[in-house]
Amino acid sequence: MKKLFRFLIAGTIGFLVDAGVLHLLLWFTPLGPFIGRAISIPTALMTTWFINRNFTFGRSDRSLAAEGFRYGSVGLTSAILNYALFSSLLVAEPGLRPIIALTLASGAATAFSFFGYSRFVFRHRQNP
Repeated sequence: MKKLFRFLIAGTIGFLVDAGVLHLLLWFTPLGPFIGRAISIPTALMTTWFINRNFTFGRSDRSLAAEGFRYGSVGLTSAILNYALFSSLLVAEPGLRPIIALTLASGAATAFSFFGYSRFVFRHRQNP
């Protein structure tokens, strides 16, 4: 339960980074929400890796490169799911504010991410 709580804190910070970067890009650049999200997602992913590695789960017993690859694999899959939901919501409801679509899509991807990070990335190998 403690890890889930910490994961939700990390996810909230990642969400704020994602939403903040998206908001800044929409406000200060001609980029639309689709390209903006393609920039904000990797920024949030790097932020959450750092937090999850040092605060939520602890460092795995794998090399930094292996852990990063695994984290990126789960993160990319989750991001694709998140982005697909985000885009689908905006296409289905053109009047929907991007921040609302971001919130709904991010919430839907949270369970997948927790399972993937806790079971595939940061699970420590058991000694026989």
